[in-house]
Amino acid sequence: MTEKILILDFGSQYTQLIARRLREIFVYCEIHPYNHIPTIGSDVKGIILSGSPCSVNELDAPNIDLAALLTVGPLLGVCYGAQLMAKINGGLVSKSDHREYGRAQMLITDSSSPLLSGLSPESQVWMSHGDSIMELPKNASVIAKTDSIPVAAFELESTYPAYGIQFHPEVYHSSEGTALLKNFAYDLCGCSGDWTPGHFIDDTVENIKMTVGEDQVILGLSGGVDSSVAALLLHKAIGKQLHCIFINNGLLRKNEFESVQEAYKSLDLNVIAVDASEQFYDALKGLTDPEQKRKAIGRVFVEVFQEESKKISNAKWLAQGTIYPDVIESVSVKGPSATIKSHHNVGGLPEDMHLKIIEPLRSLFKDEVRRVGDAMGLPHEILHRHPFPGPGLGIRILGDITADKVRLLQEADAIYMDILKDTGWYNKIWQAGAILLPVQSVGVMGDERTYEQVVALRAVSSTDGMTADWVHIPYDILANISNSIINRVRGINRVVYDISSKPPATIEWE
Repeated sequence: MTEKILILDFGSQYTQLIARRLREIFVYCEIHPYNHIPTIGSDVKGIILSGSPCSVNELDAPNIDLAALLTVGPLLGVCYGAQLMAKINGGLVSKSDHREYGRAQMLITDSSSPLLSGLSPESQVWMSHGDSIMELPKNASVIAKTDSIPVAAFELESTYPAYGIQFHPEVYHSSEGTALLKNFAYDLCGCSGDWTPGHFIDDTVENIKMTVGEDQVILGLSGGVDSSVAALLLHKAIGKQLHCIFINNGLLRKNEFESVQEAYKSLDLNVIAVDASEQFYDALKGLTDPEQKRKAIGRVFVEVFQEESKKISNAKWLAQGTIYPDVIESVSVKGPSATIKSHHNVGGLPEDMHLKIIEPLRSLFKDEVRRVGDAMGLPHEILHRHPFPGPGLGIRILGDITADKVRLLQEADAIYMDILKDTGWYNKIWQAGAILLPVQSVGVMGDERTYEQVVALRAVSSTDGMTADWVHIPYDILANISNSIINRVRGINRVVYDISSKPPATIEWE
C-alpha cells in the first residue's frame, strides 16, 4: 500500500504545483475536490488544504468538516486553507488593508516550530491574497509574520500537528518552500519518500498482472512518450498479450511512420502498423473548420482502430496513456473547463467494442512519465520527443488538407527540427512545430517573382502545457532556419515566428 498525502482542492490555480512539489521530493499525493473527499484509510499520512479564488467570508464559500479532518493526521492549510482553519476555530478573517500579491519577506517568530525547522530566520515567500487573518483562534499561536501582515503562519492546537500558512510554498518564488513541504511530509507526517520510478514500476506491473489475468489488451500507439511508456509497462507485465496498433493517419512528421516502427522493434513490442493515410485524406477533403477536421480525424481513427481490433481474439481491455493532469481536470472543483477545442487525443471508442479501460499512467505527471520511461530503457528519441497533437499536422495546416500541403509542411518541419537538434535547442524547448498558413505572399527568387505559401514557426517553454511562453531562439539560428526552409522547400517563400504566450493564445493554432 503506497503511503500518500491528500490535497483537498478549493480551486486554486496553484493546486497542481503543490502535488508536483511533493512528487519531486518522492512523496506520493493525490488531489481531490474539497466536496468529494475519498474514504481516508491508514495509507493517508497527512492532508493539505489548498488555496482558492474565493473568500472565506462569502455566503457560499467552500467549506469542510475540519474537526473530522483534524482527527485523521497532520494538517497544513495553504492561503485559503489557512484562513478557513482560522475562521472555523473562531478566528477573524477580513479584507486586508495591505493586500499582498507577489514576493514578501517572511520573518520567523517561533524558531522551535517543526514546520519551519531549518528555514532561515527571514526568507522570501509568494503571497496571493486579499483577505488576511486579523485574529487567531484562542487555540492557535503565530509562528511567522511579514511586514504587512501579523500572521504569515500559525500553529493550531490539535490531536495531530496542524498548521496554516498565508503564503504559497509550492511556488518557485517561495525560496524555501520545498524545505517547508519536506518538514511537513517527512517530519510531521512521517512519509518515507518511497515514490520512485522503481517503486512505481514494480507496483504497476503487479497490478496489471492481477487486473488483466489471461486477457488480451489493445493499445493505440502514437509514437509519443505517454503511449510508449504505457506500452512498456504493459509489456513487462503481460508480454505478448499486449497488441499495439500504430496508425499512420498521413499527418505524421516526415518519415515518422517508419522511424517509430524501427524504434519499437528494439523494445520487442508486438506492433501492428497500419497505413490509413488515404482514408484520412478522403475524410478531410474540403474541410476547413478546425473542429470539423478534428472530428473527422477522430472518427476515421476509431473506424480503423476498430477494424484492426476485430482481428485480435479475446481482447477484453483497451489501454490508454491517460496521465494525471487529464484526471484532475475531469474532476475539477468547478467541473470540467469550457471546451476551447476538442482534446488532442481521441475521446473514446464505440461502446459496442465492449472493452474495459486500463490506464497505467493515470497517477503520473508528464515529467514522472519520462522518469519511468527512462528507468525502463525507452529510446532517447521517443523519451525526449516533444508533445505532438493527436490530429498531427491536420491542425498545423490552416484551412483544407491535401497530400501536397502535408508534404510541404513535413519538409519545412523536418528542416526546423533538424536545426533545433543540431544547435542543442531542441532539448531546451517544451514543444516546437511549423504551421502552414492559408495565405500566400509575394517574393523574389533570383530575378523571378514568386507567389507562394507562408510558414509560421512555433516554439514554447512550459512545464505541463497548461501555460506556456514563447522561446527566445537566437536570431542567427532563426535566420538559418528561415533561409534553409525558403531555399530548400519549393512552394514556401516566407517564414514568420510566433511570439504569443498561452494564455491568451494556445500552443497549437487550431
